[in-house]
Amino acid sequence: MLSVRYIQKGLLFHRPPLPVPAIADALQTSLSVALRHFPPLAGRLVTEKPDEDDERVLISIDCNDTGAEFTRAVAEGKSVADVLTPRDVPDFVKSFFTLDKAVNHDGHTLPLLSVQLTELVDGVFVGCSFNHVVGDGTSFWHFFNAWAEICRAGVGGAETQFSINRPPVLERWFIDGNNKIKVPFTDPDKFIERFSPPVLRERIFHFSSESIAALKAKANRENSATSAATISSFQSLCALVWRCIARARGHPCEQKSGCRLAIENRSRLRPRLSADYVGNAINAAPTMTTVGEVLGNDLGWAARTLNRMVAAHDDRAVRQWLKQWLEAPMTYWLSGFDVHSIMVGSSPRFDMYGCEFGWGRAVAVRSGRASKFDGKVSAYPGREGGGSVVLEICLKPEYMAAFEADPEFMSAVSVSGDV
Repeated sequence: MLSVRYIQKGLLFHRPPLPVPAIADALQTSLSVALRHFPPLAGRLVTEKPDEDDERVLISIDCNDTGAEFTRAVAEGKSVADVLTPRDVPDFVKSFFTLDKAVNHDGHTLPLLSVQLTELVDGVFVGCSFNHVVGDGTSFWHFFNAWAEICRAGVGGAETQFSINRPPVLERWFIDGNNKIKVPFTDPDKFIERFSPPVLRERIFHFSSESIAALKAKANRENSATSAATISSFQSLCALVWRCIARARGHPCEQKSGCRLAIENRSRLRPRLSADYVGNAINAAPTMTTVGEVLGNDLGWAARTLNRMVAAHDDRAVRQWLKQWLEAPMTYWLSGFDVHSIMVGSSPRFDMYGCEFGWGRAVAVRSGRASKFDGKVSAYPGREGGGSVVLEICLKPEYMAAFEADPEFMSAVSVSGDV
């Protein structure tokens, strides 16, 4: 994760019945307590060369309590409606996050966590930039919820012994108990990329629980003649998006096309990792075929290919991938992403609307500029719950124009939903 950007996610709230300075003070004091439970986020990255005769280095997190960053900002003249109502996510939302152009390797000198409280005319936005070396999306929302729990309880200052409901598991894990891995990453210029995406449009699409249930039923009905496997709601939704983006791009039938899903590994390992393990326990697992096959078959066929890939991603597959990485270590470069495929990240299972700081539930989830590219899809839970899903989709403008006019896709999009 050294060469990709920070995780940037945040929550939009209607203006609490408190002055903004009081909100800021409550967030800062509770953040100080939260960092005592999550000490890596107050540290910095360090690179060491333990053996002068060995060209490899050891990159780790020094929990030195250097601290996280807290910033206050004002979005002059901007309201909650200005964030929510435009067809495309407005560009000013990106200003709600700090460390906008930083890659995770910059955590040697920059904070591993940076929070910005942005004041709107009638609301506030709490945005977090979270170094992806420290943890994945599961770790990010674990921290965010713990921080909100502390703030909600009114804990701060000297009350550092506050017990949170889900203490983080900070013991590092790797195959064969190997927790200190030397890597051949000595010259940052050779393994760090400063990726600049093309011009993109970014839209939010809402799917009600009824719409998701109908998609699942359709995929399973179409799949039943050839397979006894039960296709999940999320696999059905991802299959729909894959098909419709492939159609919108208009690539030749013989063109290879894939759908990558960010799969969480904690529950797949044997023995299982704790759900509260803080670290990166994910794989971007691919399903590859051709544009012709994706579009020439039905939704059930596309969903079944995703179902098979997810089922095969077990303890053996995770360990095999890690062994292969040890044999040939690499860092992720966003420029290496297949422009004919899609990548689905985040998860509607993350407890985003449980992040209640004491002012009521958030209105919406939004993200920053980091790690956006053509074909990037981020999945969030719908605010109304019940299995509803929100997708944040990034496409080149010409592809988005075709995508948002696709009848198969738009027939599944709900008129109502998060607003």
